[in-house]
Amino acid sequence: MVAAISLAFSIGAMAQGMSNEQHKSAIAGIAAEYKSSVAACGSLAGNAQDICKAEASGKEKVAKAEVDAKYKPSEDASYNVRVVRADANYTLAKERCDDKAGNIKDVCMKEAKAAEVSAKADAKAQLTTAKANEKAAKSSTKANNTASEQGADARKDAASDKQDADYAVAREKCDAYSGDAKSSCMNEAKARFGKS
Repeated sequence: MVAAISLAFSIGAMAQGMSNEQHKSAIAGIAAEYKSSVAACGSLAGNAQDICKAEASGKEKVAKAEVDAKYKPSEDASYNVRVVRADANYTLAKERCDDKAGNIKDVCMKEAKAAEVSAKADAKAQLTTAKANEKAAKSSTKANNTASEQGADARKDAASDKQDADYAVAREKCDAYSGDAKSSCMNEAKARFGKS
């Protein structure tokens, strides 16, 4: 899914910046590409068309966020690119889940949500760490220690969010069972994710 949404611009290249004219030209190119992609979706039907449109929309949103971040580089702009990409991937994944039914669809949706939560938690941790490090670079050793602590806290929060999302997926998978098999599955999931 990530490959489907990724485009030519990388976050590392964003630091180079771009002129106002380059920015306008890039946005116009993205709009033209989106229009062409949506037109190509017209030959499809049903959920295949919905998936095609979600992919086109996701590419457009990510590309715009990347161009904006390249135009005005900042940690916040890089964070925004990550969040927009996570949202686009989630929207696309949900459309792909529509082809499934029952518990398989439920698991698919939980996995899509878990991937979104994970990507956003990582983005938040990266932003918090980058801002803390930037602030620390301007101050003393005490600030460096504070930055390390804030970064560690952000990574811990991200890990917790990801674990909760993965636990929700595991619980959903257990719903495919009944009786002792379901109880055993739930107990195993609780043990694996440290839930009581």
